[in-house]
Amino acid sequence: MTRILVINPNSTQAVTDGIDAAMAPLRLPGGPAIECVTLKEGPPGIESQAHVESVVGPIGAMVRARDADCSAFVIACFSDPGLHAARELTTKPVLGIAECGILTALTLGQRFGIIAILRKSIPRHLRYVGQMGLEGRLAGDRAIGLGVTQLQDEAATFARMAEVAVELRDLDGADVVVMGCAGMARYRDRLQRHVGLLVVEPSQAAAAMAIGRSRLSWSV
Repeated sequence: MTRILVINPNSTQAVTDGIDAAMAPLRLPGGPAIECVTLKEGPPGIESQAHVESVVGPIGAMVRARDADCSAFVIACFSDPGLHAARELTTKPVLGIAECGILTALTLGQRFGIIAILRKSIPRHLRYVGQMGLEGRLAGDRAIGLGVTQLQDEAATFARMAEVAVELRDLDGADVVVMGCAGMARYRDRLQRHVGLLVVEPSQAAAAMAIGRSRLSWSV
């Protein structure tokens, strides 16, 4: 059976557990299997450019160590740390959740909004959207003001996500919303019902693409 390795680059196991639960609809008879792992060398949350750069080496080491038994890799952090470096280390598909989440949003609506964790995350998101040449499709990027480890407080997190999603819809004109942190995975279904827009959970988006590539043998 083929295997997709989903790497959470931060060291917070609760985030990995949430990602793992979000994979349930994608675990189909006949595979590929989806394995979610925590990068224990990572910080508790990736909340700065320094955090992003600190995990590039460990992600690469994990990709090299698991290359023989995996058919694809997903980097489950919305900054896509080490994405291009990892792609140089394997012939297997390596997918970043930011790239895949945004690309999925483009197929679901004309203008997408991003829910960030912290205000300081927004410049990284804007750089990435700019690198993808998609500034004209971005409706807005708004922060909930909570760090990665604070996302386990369900009441506070959902209240802020719901408020920001409505602002993206009503003030910015978004017609699809992308959750800008893998730690938000558990809130997708509830948020989609609340805001009345399609909501992209980017780890699911990346894993869905990885499944397609694994099944179609898109590696050389």
